Amino acid sequence: MRFAQWQDYELLDTSEGNRLERWGNKILIRPDPQIIWKSDFAKETWNNPDGIYHRSNKGGGNWQIITDIKDKWRLSYKDLNFYVKTMGFKHTGIFPEQAVNWDLIRDMILKSGRRLNILNLFAYTGGATLACTKVGAKVCHVDSSKGMVSWAKENAFISNIADDAIRWIVDDCIKFVKKEIRREKKYDAIIMDPPSYGRGSNGEIWKIEKDLYLFLDLCEKLLSENPAFFILNSYTTGLSPYTMHYMLSKVLKKKRGGKVSCSEIGIPVKSTGLILPSGSTAIWEST
Repeated sequence: MRFAQWQDYELLDTSEGNRLERWGNKILIRPDPQIIWKSDFAKETWNNPDGIYHRSNKGGGNWQIITDIKDKWRLSYKDLNFYVKTMGFKHTGIFPEQAVNWDLIRDMILKSGRRLNILNLFAYTGGATLACTKVGAKVCHVDSSKGMVSWAKENAFISNIADDAIRWIVDDCIKFVKKEIRREKKYDAIIMDPPSYGRGSNGEIWKIEKDLYLFLDLCEKLLSENPAFFILNSYTTGLSPYTMHYMLSKVLKKKRGGKVSCSEIGIPVKSTGLILPSGSTAIWEST
């Protein structure tokens, strides 16, 4: 299992359904249902957070802000800069475990030896987009949320990304891919991090177990004659790395050759040295 090299983020401890995390100089407690154990870590740290997210029995939840937390504050990962904030459904705007994939993406772009044209689907606040551009790639960044695309633009600005390096698109990812196929657009690499469940602007329902395979098959049509890689990431419980490996093998390796690999991704827990599983990634590479 690979790990990111964060300085501004730490998973300090895990206990009884919660994470204790450091985001810059702020300590947050956020729920994580897979944490079914109890920690022996010093309670003094758990008792002095800056904010706690409380789940509601009716769904969702709310933040209890204990100290003076700004509307947003800034974190860095290597040469990438991000704004984070306490937002709905326990999120902060960054999935820190994904930094390991940002590193991998950079390596694969540099390995290709050319300026890749990359499509980033379900692109959120732009971590992968920024990583691509820092090593010379051009990126089409697609997310259905206007707010998330605006946030990603802010992150690009404070990361000193050139304006012409990124094409910003607010659209449903499936609709956009179909449009690009009709336009006969091609990309040298595709990155996607689809949700488990989603609802489109016209009431369309996305369920990853039902829709992902067909969507992968659709996206394959956008790959250029000499593609470099395809990355699929998921947080969906039950969608194992080897399930994703199997899908990419069927869709890509069968048609394009190359190789497929997969792994869990996780975050080291400072108090124990153990690893908290945080998702799965499957990767197709042309060579």
